[in-house]
Amino acid sequence: MSATSAAIWLSYNNEEEIFQLPVNPPSIEVSRGGSSKSYSVLGLGEVNVIKEPELKQISIESFFPAVTDTHLVVSSELLRPMEYVQKILKWMDKMRPIRFVYNAYNPIRQDIREYNEINLAMSIEDFTWKEVAGTPGDIQYKLSLKEYVFYSAKKLYVDESSQQLEAEEPPRPVEREQPKTYALKPGEGLWRVAQKCLGDGSRYKEIQQLNGIAGHQLNKLPIGMVLKLP
Repeated sequence: MSATSAAIWLSYNNEEEIFQLPVNPPSIEVSRGGSSKSYSVLGLGEVNVIKEPELKQISIESFFPAVTDTHLVVSSELLRPMEYVQKILKWMDKMRPIRFVYNAYNPIRQDIREYNEINLAMSIEDFTWKEVAGTPGDIQYKLSLKEYVFYSAKKLYVDESSQQLEAEEPPRPVEREQPKTYALKPGEGLWRVAQKCLGDGSRYKEIQQLNGIAGHQLNKLPIGMVLKLP
């Protein structure tokens, strides 16, 4: 048995759906190019302007096995090969980021907790798969991923004491897929629903308008009322 153990996990919607790759790829290719540009300057010649590095990209190749008795299987729970394929294709159709987690540790040196880890939100850029003669039922695949950065617009406001324009930090990005509707719970109002489901309580007016709720009804919303979300 190898002294080093490794596991690769793919998950979607804040681990609502998750699985471990059943067979570890022989290698993980991680790339991160630069976006520097060269210019010719009179009297200086060529100069190089360093810019922000590009997003990380990960490429892996392996296979989904049809049998569990192969020594290459590292996951304790094994799905049918096409189940893995269908999950990945479904995630691609959702056009939402997934999470890629790679953990490798050395049990012999647990006293210093020697870990190698990659934990990134990523988009699925390319996924190809095929069945190969000689390995009935197994599905070989190639998966290309690109780092995903959550973003949102900043709100600007004027600081009246200094008369300066300042930027308000955007709300923390929500990785979980937003629901389409929400049923009111006891003690909740639209501000609370907007905070919980949209990540920004100030967006309650969008919910109010979408559901045709008048101002005088805001404090009289019944428990269990199903609200449509923007």
